Formats: sequence, C-alpha cells, structure tokens
Amino acid sequence: MLVTDFDGVVVDGMAEYWWAARQCALQLDGSLAALPEAIPEDFRRLRPRVLSGWEMPVLAASIGGLGPGPGAFRADYPKALAAALAGLGWEAQGLTQLLDQVRQRALGADRQGWLDRHRPYPWMLGRLLQCQREGEPWRVLTTKSAAFTAELLRAHGLSPQAIHGREEGPKPAVLQRLLGGASGRGAGQRWWFLEDRRLTLEAVRSTPGLESVHCLLASWGYLLPEDSEHLPAGLHLLTPEQLATPLANWP
Repeated sequence: MLVTDFDGVVVDGMAEYWWAARQCALQLDGSLAALPEAIPEDFRRLRPRVLSGWEMPVLAASIGGLGPGPGAFRADYPKALAAALAGLGWEAQGLTQLLDQVRQRALGADRQGWLDRHRPYPWMLGRLLQCQREGEPWRVLTTKSAAFTAELLRAHGLSPQAIHGREEGPKPAVLQRLLGGASGRGAGQRWWFLEDRRLTLEAVRSTPGLESVHCLLASWGYLLPEDSEHLPAGLHLLTPEQLATPLANWP
C-alpha cells in the first residue's frame, strides 16, 4: 500500500498557496495591500517549514512587515509563529476557515484558474496512473482539506483508494488507525509513506506501531537544503528515477 502526501509530492501547489495566503492576509488587514502577486522568495524558503495551511497567511503578514520578520521564522519557526499569531490577534481555526472560503469562492468563480495554480509533477502523475492501471492500491494523506484534494485529483484522472485530509487529524495518528485496522485483509501488506516534510517522517518513525512503515522523503518536494542530509535509520530519499521502478524495489 502506497500512502502519499499531496502538496510537494503529487503537485507543486506553491503558486496557489501564495495566492490563497495573500488573499487571506489582505482580507484580514488592509495595510498588507502592497504584498506582491508574484511569489516572494522568502515565502518559497519558508514553505518547507509549514505544517498546516493556516500558517501561510501568517507568513504573508510577516513578509508584508507585520510581526516577526522572515529572518525570525528561519531562526526559530515555532517561536516566531506563536509570536506572530499573538501580535496579529489571529487564531488558527479562523484562518483555516478563511482559507477554505477563499478557495471555495475561487472554485466557484474560476475553477480552471484555481486548478491551473497547481502543477502535477509529471513523474508522480505518470507513476500513480500506472498504479491505477496495474491495480496497485494507493492513498493520499494530506493536511489539505479532503474536498479540495479530491477536486485536484479528479482534474488529472487520479482515483486513490481513499483521501485522508486534515479533518482526520495528524498524519502519524491516521497511519496508526490504518495499520491498526489492517488485521486480516491487510496485515501482510507492505506500507510505504511518501512525504516531503522530514519532520513528519521522523514523527512517523517514532510512533509506536509504525515501525514497519517504509518512510520515504520525496527528493523533488518542498525541502530545506539540509533535509536530505544524514537521514536517520529507517528514512530514505526517493528520487524520480527510483519512483519509476516497481514498489518492491523502492528503499
């Protein structure tokens, strides 16, 4: 069973992430009107540190000059994020809801334009379509809403066995439930988890019951320069060339 992250693994959604983050920030604070429409380099550099979508409007505000600057986020991301939230008077749940509203309006007003802000990685798209043709099961595990993920998958002819969105909780907990429910039918399956956030993979590796999951770091994802260096035991880098081979040959 292949379980794959979505943004940064199946699609490059950087353009949509910045667009949505900017829209949210503008709605919340008119002083951010000077935020550029083009993706700022600071946003690209900080994107690999993002765990949940609600954090991105906070980064946009920082880039726009409100709260801790991008340098503070690079130095200590959790501390800067907490300080920024407190200073802005925003809260995570409200930002999550606003992001969903912004995306829903975009889908209603210009569905194709919204879809076009996401670019599938051709090697990943081809591999998943091959899985479908050959009957190899695969699932998506993402911090994006399952509904928006489904829209994007359908647009490219992708039909996973299941989509596990942010509504289901943290990724290690979802994997625990999946493997815990695998007795009988799936007990003998080999499980691969493909992700581009090293910290998430390390959390999976340290979660009881997930020791048998093959954790793979997508070399093409939103990685920090040091992410692919000195990988701990049980965590392997996967390249597009390896991706094209049979799953049984993956690290």
